[in-house]
Amino acid sequence: MTQTVLYHNPNCSKSRAAIALLQAENIPFLIREYLQDPLNPAEIAQLLGLLKLAPSALIRMNEPILKTKGINLSDLNDEALIDLCATYPVLIERPILLHQGSACIGRPIENIVRLLSSSLDLDAVDP
Repeated sequence: MTQTVLYHNPNCSKSRAAIALLQAENIPFLIREYLQDPLNPAEIAQLLGLLKLAPSALIRMNEPILKTKGINLSDLNDEALIDLCATYPVLIERPILLHQGSACIGRPIENIVRLLSSSLDLDAVDP
């Protein structure tokens, strides 16, 4: 069985809600605080494959660092966007749940409920 991992930012309310949901459902999981333990480009690329998303969909477009660093995302190809996320992990959407070989961005939290429901029998999960 594949390990369940929550890519977590403790300052994010959705990320904290994801932890509460996993705990309420007694699902064992690991937390990776990706701001403290950043993902490398290969890990980001692998995660994107599981998410079935393009790198641009992983980026938080309103993060101030984009403006302060003068980063124009439209100038960057996929590889450069992945490198950007590795360099500035604050740009990565959160939370991300990896569960049984699939992944989702937990914004809204219902995305996590759907992912868990596809592999578990969750009764009336209240997000």
